[in-house]
Amino acid sequence: MSFASKVWKLLVAIKDGLVLCFILLFFLGLYAALSYRTPAAKVHDGALLLSLSGVVVEEPQAVDPFAFVSPLGSVTQEHRAADVVRAIEGAATDDRIKVVVLDLDFFFGGGQVTLGDIGEAMDKVRAADKPVLVHALAYTADSTQLAAHASEVWLDPMGAAMIGGPGGSYLFWGGLAQEYGVTVNVFKAGRYKSAVEPYTRTEFSDDAKQDLNGVLSAIWSEWGDEVAKARPKAKLAALIADPQAATDAAGGNPAQAALNSGLVDKLGTWEEFEDRVAELAGDNEDAGTADIPFAHTAYQDWIEAEPMKTGGKAIGLVTVAGTIIDGEAGPGTAGGDRIAALLDDALDDELAALVVRVDSPGGSVTASERIRQAILRHKAKDIPIVISMGNIAASGGYWIATSGDAIFAEPATITGSIGVYGVLPTVEGTLRKFGVGVDSLGTTPLSGEPDVYAGLSPEFEAAMQGQVRSSYAQFRELVGTSRKIAPERVFELAEGRSWPGGAARQVGLVDRLGGLDAALAYAAQQAGVEGDDWHVERIESKPEGLAAFLSGLTGAESETEARRADVAGIFAARRDAAILTAFNDFGSLMAGSPVQALCTTCPVPLRMVQTEQRGPQWLRALRLLAD
Repeated sequence: MSFASKVWKLLVAIKDGLVLCFILLFFLGLYAALSYRTPAAKVHDGALLLSLSGVVVEEPQAVDPFAFVSPLGSVTQEHRAADVVRAIEGAATDDRIKVVVLDLDFFFGGGQVTLGDIGEAMDKVRAADKPVLVHALAYTADSTQLAAHASEVWLDPMGAAMIGGPGGSYLFWGGLAQEYGVTVNVFKAGRYKSAVEPYTRTEFSDDAKQDLNGVLSAIWSEWGDEVAKARPKAKLAALIADPQAATDAAGGNPAQAALNSGLVDKLGTWEEFEDRVAELAGDNEDAGTADIPFAHTAYQDWIEAEPMKTGGKAIGLVTVAGTIIDGEAGPGTAGGDRIAALLDDALDDELAALVVRVDSPGGSVTASERIRQAILRHKAKDIPIVISMGNIAASGGYWIATSGDAIFAEPATITGSIGVYGVLPTVEGTLRKFGVGVDSLGTTPLSGEPDVYAGLSPEFEAAMQGQVRSSYAQFRELVGTSRKIAPERVFELAEGRSWPGGAARQVGLVDRLGGLDAALAYAAQQAGVEGDDWHVERIESKPEGLAAFLSGLTGAESETEARRADVAGIFAARRDAAILTAFNDFGSLMAGSPVQALCTTCPVPLRMVQTEQRGPQWLRALRLLAD
């Protein structure tokens, strides 16, 4: 017994020691994360390397720590568009940079406006007599838009060009709701407000089709014009119209078909591409990571090593990106309280002007108004307010835009969608299907409303419709007052109709065509700043400690893993993102704000989903379907 007791005590001691070591390691790791500081970056002679695995967005999402441990989470790298553009433009005048290289092997895309801005930056590099090289495993419409601006376009011999224009399938839940007895109570204002149709119908209405087809055709035409101008010798029409016929004409080789079309200059593996870059940039002796043989600087390192200038007057820049919701959400989601607080915190700053970058399909009316009011508090300081529209500034995004003295958009921007709706599902029919009875008692007509079990009372329905009509009237008044448009004309432009940027300018919803740089320069000019004696002061949430540490871990895949991807894998990843987004949209029906100014059918850029942003809603939707 004495020996057994000693063995037991030894095992307990080992267990206690292991637990203590684990606790110490945990707190050491937590301390390291919280005190994490990015090491100083250095720019090396050679190539500027942009490994754009993931997506390019206006404002990257905050990293959800649970996505690292949840099998349902997805952490995909998001690249801030402004950083990508600034690094490429900087390479044009940086004598240390000999060549710009874009690795698009695992690139999922970005908004058409965003990619156009990157393309213009690539043109500046080429105008400085520096080559721009691009390599991809597959060229989609998004990667083609970038590749068209390159001096050398490479495609993997096992790859293909599969170019699809904007559009696709939209899910309609009306039949499912009817099947399970769910009553979808809709309150809307605006003839073309098609945002509610996915919840109530099985297909688009004729009005919605007309509106959406017009927008899709306009932005696709802009895409074609840009690609043709950047790469005039390319003959893409046949490849786009019938890719299989083009492949058959190339002996059944999809990569050769892309080469024959003039989109691609060279077929080669990544390793062969690296050798070509090494000829231009030199060998990698001490620069960057050892597994890349050519001398290079990652664009993130260039951005850190070359901070933005700080001299002269400050032009404030705040971003409203993603769906607009009530609360503190974001970055990457436009939480009304968060953005309003950022703007209020900047009231004491000596800003010469304020530029509001909007890249949002809209969302909560109350959150949109909260952001607009915060902008107006800056406007009360008698400084110019300029709105810069990105890929989309529709519904609630345009609500916010009415605060500006001037509105800039680009031809491929989607805007308008001036309308308001509300959706409240009730399950009285579902309960009856399962023999569940409901009896109600109340002291007033609105007792227990909205009653999800027994259905909405006529009094509540009237009150909700009145709320929607009131919000819609306020929306139209904001547009009419800010744009100086007569009420009857506003009504014609509104009704939920969407407009591409060029058409929006023609009808008076937009003042000028131009990107963010043009809007910033105009704001400085309106503020009376001479020349370039000004700098951009970002008004944004700044990640620190754990958040900054996790952001450094969100590279989509390592270089080796990205090289193992194939065409099917890339499109499968895009499919997965579309499926999760669809479930999220269904989940938002059950969890969203009751009064929305949101364009749910507007073609927004593909964005990888994360547990924090999308997970709870689409998981809720899955549980509902399973039940």
